[in-house]
Parts: sequence; C-alpha cells; structure tokens
Amino acid sequence: MSDFDPRHQSRHLYDGYDRAPARAMMHAIGFSREDLQKPCILVANTWIETMPCNYHLRRLAEVVKEGIRAAGGTPMEMNTVAISDGVAMGTEGMKASLVSREVIADSIELVGRGHWFDGVVALVGCDKTIPGAALALLRLNVPGLVLYGGSIAPGRLDGKDITIQHVFEAVGAFAAGKIDQRRLEQVEDAACPGAGACGGQYTANTMALGLEFLGLSPVGYNTIPATDPRKEPATREAGRLVMQVLAEGLRPRDVVTRGSLENAIAGVATTGGSTNAVLHLTAMAREAGIPLELADFDRVSKRTPIFASLMPGGEFTAPDLDAAGGTRLVWKRLEDAGLVDGSQRAADGRPWSEHAAEARETTAQRVVAPAGLPFKATGGLVILRGNLAPDGAVVKMAGHERSRHEGPARVFEREEDAMEAVKRNAIRPGDVVVIRYEGPRGGPGMREMLGVTAALVGQGLGDSVALLTDGRFSGATRGLMIGHVAPEAAVGGPIAAVRDGDAIVIDADARSLSVKLSPAELARRMKGWRPPPPRYASGVFAKYAALVSSASEGAVTRALPENARASTLAPLRGANAQRERKGGLRRASAPSARSEPGAAKGRAKSKDERSRRAKTKGRKVSVRGRRVRSR
Repeated sequence: MSDFDPRHQSRHLYDGYDRAPARAMMHAIGFSREDLQKPCILVANTWIETMPCNYHLRRLAEVVKEGIRAAGGTPMEMNTVAISDGVAMGTEGMKASLVSREVIADSIELVGRGHWFDGVVALVGCDKTIPGAALALLRLNVPGLVLYGGSIAPGRLDGKDITIQHVFEAVGAFAAGKIDQRRLEQVEDAACPGAGACGGQYTANTMALGLEFLGLSPVGYNTIPATDPRKEPATREAGRLVMQVLAEGLRPRDVVTRGSLENAIAGVATTGGSTNAVLHLTAMAREAGIPLELADFDRVSKRTPIFASLMPGGEFTAPDLDAAGGTRLVWKRLEDAGLVDGSQRAADGRPWSEHAAEARETTAQRVVAPAGLPFKATGGLVILRGNLAPDGAVVKMAGHERSRHEGPARVFEREEDAMEAVKRNAIRPGDVVVIRYEGPRGGPGMREMLGVTAALVGQGLGDSVALLTDGRFSGATRGLMIGHVAPEAAVGGPIAAVRDGDAIVIDADARSLSVKLSPAELARRMKGWRPPPPRYASGVFAKYAALVSSASEGAVTRALPENARASTLAPLRGANAQRERKGGLRRASAPSARSEPGAAKGRAKSKDERSRRAKTKGRKVSVRGRRVRSR
C-alpha cells in the first residue's frame, strides 16, 4: 500500500479556514465541500472545431470525468489550443503548428500549477497536441495520462483505402494534368469520412504509439480508432486508471527513462513512423533531464527492422494495425528480437513484458510481419551529417526510397516559392529542391512541406527528385526528403550558402549530406552572409523565434541567460525600429513635437507643472479632504 498522499497538491488550495474564499468560488459553479476534499484531477482538453482530429474530444472528456468520479476523484476540465497541420499546410498558418506545441505545454502547466491539481488527464488528437501534453506532464510531474482520441477511419474510393495523403498527392497529379477536376474532387470528398486524426502512420499515430511505449498512455488505448465503439468504455477505464496511478504515486518521470525513450524510438522505427518523432522525443527527454542525441535515434533505428507495413511507406492504415493486434503485437515482435527492454514500465506501472505476454494476433493479418521476417532490415529513421548539416539532418527511409542521389540544387527562400515552381512544372528529374529559412527561428515555426513533397510525388517525380530543408516534413511525406537541416539558414548554417546549380550529394547508407564545395568556398560565401530581418517583430512568433533552440535539440523554447538576451533580442528591436521609421508600427508613447502642432504647448505645461511641484514640495496639501505631506 502506497503512503503517497493523493491530495498532495490540492490541500494547499482548499484546506483550512483561510481557504474559505477559494472554496466559496468553487461552490458557485457546483463543487461541494465533499468534492473539494477529494483528489482534484485536471482534464486538459484540446477540443476544437477547426479539424476532425480533435472534434470528438468534447464527448470523451465527459466520459473520462465519469471514470474519475467513479474512482473517487473530482475532475475539472480546461481547454487549450490546437492547430491543424492538415488544414494549415502550405500556408503561413502552418508556422503556428510547432509553436502551438509550446503554447499547449505552457497552458496545461500554468493551469496545473496555478490550481494545484493532484493529477492530469490530457485528451489529445492532432499532431502537436500529443507532445505538447506530454511535455506538460513531464514539467508538472504529477501522476497523469495522455489519451489520444484515435485515428480517423480510412476513406474508400474505387474499392481501396485512401487517406489525406492521397488528397495532397492528387493536387500534384492535377497540376501535372494527370487527373481532371472531377477526379480531384472525388478524392477530396472520400478521404476523410469522420472524426479522428489522419489515418496513416503519420505524426499523430506515430506519437500515439510512441507514448504507449514510453509509459505515458495506457497500453492499447491509443490505437483504438476515434469512432470505434470500444473508445468510450476504454476512456472511462482510463479515468479509473489515473486515480490508480495517483494512489500509487506513480509520476511521469518515474516511467520516462533512458530505456523507455529507446523503446519509443524503436517503436517509431519499426512502424516507419514520422521524422517529427525525433523533434518531440528529444524535447521530452530534455524536460525529463535525460540526455538524448540525434546519434541515439540513428543507432536504435539502424538495429531495428520494419515490422509494420503502414502508410505512407507501407500498405495499411492505423485502424488496420489495431485490428491486427495493436501496440502489444508490435512490441512482441521487437521483444522476441531482443530490441526493447521489457522491464520498463507501462502507464499502469506494470512491466511492458507483462503486456507483451497478453498480445493477441489476428489470424492471417498482413499488417505486422512474422517474427524473423521483417518487411525491411533496418528502421525508417536515418540521421545524416556533412558540410551541409554539421549538426545533423533527418530522413525517413521506410519504403523503397533510393539511398543515394546527386543533383543540382534548386534553391527557394520559402515554401510558397517552391510550390509555385512545382505547379509550373519547373522542377526536373534529378533536381534537389532546397527550401531554406524555414527552420525553428527562420520560419519561424519550422513548417512541414507536405504540400510540396506530395505534389512532386503526384507529378511522378517522387523517384527522381530529392528535397532538403531546414523545415520539417509531415508524417505523410514519402520519397527522398531530408528535413531538420541544422544549423538552420537563419543562424548562418551552411545551407544558407547554397546556390542554384550547386551539386548536392545525399548518401543515406553513408549517413552523409554534402554540397560539392571546398571549405574555402563555403567560408567565402558565408563571409558576406547577413541574417535576414525577422519576419515577425512582435507577438507569439517573435517570442518563439527569440527563445527557440535548434532542431537538433528538439526545437524547445527556454529561458535565455542574461548575457544572451540582448544579442538575441537585438534583431527584433532593429526590425521594430525599421518598421517605425516606415510608419509600419505606432509608438505607444505620446506623439513627438515634430508630429503634433500642440506639442510646444504641452512642453510649456510640463515645465509649469515641474515648477509647481518644486514650490509645494514638503508642504501639507489637501487630497480628498485629508492633509498629507507633498513629495
């Protein structure tokens, strides 16, 4: 029996005679004294009406609260933000996606700390809500769970399953004249039949599986599809489970260890998961205080075969994986091959090996390969380095991508320019499309480039063109596409020196990414390089650009040391000053004498005021009927 106090936090807020005002406020909205004497659980919801991924979470919040109440807790719900990658893709709005990860984490952390919650259940859906919630749990380090709303069901067209990936690729096919408007609309109308996150092993499903392996989500819960009738009973049970882990005092940092992080990397690698997992798992490791480098992803992926044939590199969708046997079956394949540590704890505190023993494989399923007969000998995540990416870059090799490519650079300063070139059919076989100034700071926000990559695939160029960027790629991206190039162009990374026509060499087997330029030529080009002015001089994007780290460090935001603050914020101040000179910004202070005819009169008045104050200093004067001494 644990001696952990399940009200280890909320006692500070609701206990004692001096906390009567706080209790009175809570009585106003229906919470009784008895409710406030129970453990208080924050239900952090990411419901929003801008996408299917999170659309059903409002109902799941009610269900999980039922489970919490039944197990003796008092749930209280909050809502945070969410940005749809699929909807915002290819626009300036996509810059908000990765930024939202930090806002989600910050907002859950703020409510958790401000209201002294004893535990947390986070309901998540679209891509950045999953790692955002996980980061918040690791910061708060109170017992809790992350519950993924589940995958959307696949669409059906011509007797085949399709997903949002097929719509993006249809755009490229339409631009190339391969399909007509009617066919494009058929794909558009069929791809997304209801609530839930994108259906392949894209970023959401990748991170959902990773969080089960990591020990932050209940085993088997995340793979249940969004509209499956099993989802609500499992959600109610998750409400009971959070009360169990609270009673046991099991905290997120107890289950997230170096071993569980490597297990999660193996899970991503064996399912051909999204390269975004590199960013998010690295960020989580930093919140947990655990060293994790890009080299660790490469090492684990290199030894891990691909056992699951999931889109975009494979054949099946996330609901197919659930029907085949789910997360337990994937783990069992890896455990049988000695590639995961079964002693690491799952979200319920039990060793993962116990859950693996409960794996049930559906007869004749084809989603997960038989033991000893993987679809591919090595995992999907490959880390490249070279004179173009001294700090690393990431490429996914989950399908049948060629491992080597050499071709001339086609350089673009932003995603929109590259997309216009694709739509004009201006990209040729053999080209290496370079999209820069799209990194964490330069974007800001490190946009995903699915629109460009899918359009290239749709035009039939997926096997003959490569793309590299200091931005990101969607989990739905396929082909030889290299992202997360670090250092990024905006901070003077070598990618800033590339010019049209330069020969780019990509060699995944050699883990190499380079441009055929001598060190002297690279240095000569960079000598004249100057950072471009920030694209945003105020607001959330400006804050993010000032605080974000490199992609190689997870693109986390962090407090600046005092000595770094001035140099980091100087470009923002310069941009503000430049806009003010151009009339783009108005100062909040009073207008100057040059711009306001009455300014001279104002100055005279100010002078008279100073004289009056000097004369009255030290005297007793009347203020609203009281005699006080003037300052």
